Amino acid sequence: MIASPAARRPWHPTTLLLVLSLGLATLGNLPLWNALWNLPEVHGPQAIATLGALVLVVAAATMALLGLLLWPRWLKPAGPVLLAVTAASSYFMASYGIVIDPSMLTNVVQTDTREALDLLAWPLLVTLALGALLPGVWWWRQRLRPVGRVRLLAQQLGAVLAALLVAAALLWLTFQDVASLMRNHKTLRYMINPFNTVYAVGRVAVGRNAHAGKPLQPVGTDAQFAGTPAAADTAPLIVLVVGETARAANFGLGDYERDTTPRLAQLRAAGDMVYFSQVSSCGTNTQTSVPCMFSPLGRQGYLDADGPYENLLDVLQRAGLAVLWLDNQSGCKGVCERVPALETRALEHPTLCPDGQCLDEVMLRQLPEALATLEPERRARATVVVMHQMGSHGPAYYKRSPATLKRFQPECTSHALQECPMEHIRNAYDNSLRYTDHFLAETVQWLQAQKRPTALVYVSDHGESLGEKGLYLHGMPYAMAPTEQTHVPMLVWLSKAMQGERSQALDCLRRQAGAQLSHDVLFPTMLDLAGVRTTALQPERNLLAACPARPAAG
Repeated sequence: MIASPAARRPWHPTTLLLVLSLGLATLGNLPLWNALWNLPEVHGPQAIATLGALVLVVAAATMALLGLLLWPRWLKPAGPVLLAVTAASSYFMASYGIVIDPSMLTNVVQTDTREALDLLAWPLLVTLALGALLPGVWWWRQRLRPVGRVRLLAQQLGAVLAALLVAAALLWLTFQDVASLMRNHKTLRYMINPFNTVYAVGRVAVGRNAHAGKPLQPVGTDAQFAGTPAAADTAPLIVLVVGETARAANFGLGDYERDTTPRLAQLRAAGDMVYFSQVSSCGTNTQTSVPCMFSPLGRQGYLDADGPYENLLDVLQRAGLAVLWLDNQSGCKGVCERVPALETRALEHPTLCPDGQCLDEVMLRQLPEALATLEPERRARATVVVMHQMGSHGPAYYKRSPATLKRFQPECTSHALQECPMEHIRNAYDNSLRYTDHFLAETVQWLQAQKRPTALVYVSDHGESLGEKGLYLHGMPYAMAPTEQTHVPMLVWLSKAMQGERSQALDCLRRQAGAQLSHDVLFPTMLDLAGVRTTALQPERNLLAACPARPAAG
């Protein structure tokens, strides 16, 4: 006869903590052990012994960490939480080849409901059921033995000390092999559950606290408009399109084998557009790249900054220009906090917003009405509009293009990309780029119809992995990220009227089309293109610095 849970002997809290530590270290780290097992160095008796020692090191270190943090009052509720976090992170690491670092955790925090739903798939639900729900129910049903405070303190701290000694001894015995593995395969350090999550949470919390309450640092306080004010409907209009997840490797203008940018190719052939083929992103995720590309500090300065700074839009607005942000994604990541902004992703449109998700063209439909709401005095100088695309946001690439532009078939229609052949994933992704091509061309067509000088600048925030080397999506630590996640497309189109204002500007830009560039060029180049003069303009990063200047006012 099987005893009921109530009749079983209660667990000593430290013993139950050891059970949790062993479970997290072994089953909770299957992606790590699989990654190690598949490394070419892990062969032969010594390598297998090293792998076994690493399993024990992770178990001992986990016991030491949890022994310091979890005491009986928190033990029962913390168990299911740790199991759920570990199961979820293991699933995403195994399925998409990602790692859990501070930038990836920030992505998770910034993910909205729509994006979260795109990530849901039945394998994730099965993983959570087997890895969190069932063991969590078992965990919750266990009883704890009452232990005196002093005795428990001594026993648990003794267990922590013993675990640390075991971990230290094993590391000392295998130091050369372990150090070599971690040095040659840096991603491994971000795959160790639950330390990766604990570290990421700590870094994000410290970063937020460090910035919280610090004053916003002004930029370009001397900014002035260098042109001559005109009428609100005839002054220059510049549209900056911030792409989403477009990688240069699949962009037709960059000699990709597929024609993913047919309409943009026609615009380039007409002589009014320049494509920059060697541009690197600020980061591998939207949360980093979007604020960074609008920052005056450059990538390294942005990452090292100890407080918030004003950005490109603040300087444009200070110079008296009209500024507008249109967003069809998950927000501007703080960039548009001080300028007029409009979200379009929740709008209702019979053809452009199927299933509650709007295609990017909805921003173009809203643009004329939104422009009319801006101050006429500012519009009489110039107007800068930023349109933040949904672009090629994954994993549901097939949702990012309408049926009329799905040239490449068959598409992967699963949110679990690992279930699809790579060719089907590429088809869905390339169709999303065909739609970006269509959206940009339609925007240029609308700009061509305006009776004013107009320009369009396009640059993607970061790239994407489509299964190469087992990696999917984006968000890898920048130093470890493949070029597919950091090499992005960028282009500039100028109307005939704008070319008249900026003599030889296109020829000047063409000479730099193949140069090694980065997001750092956006801040000064946009200021120059908009006719703003300021000591913050950074001529060494300005693509227009060598071009004939806009005539001075008055």
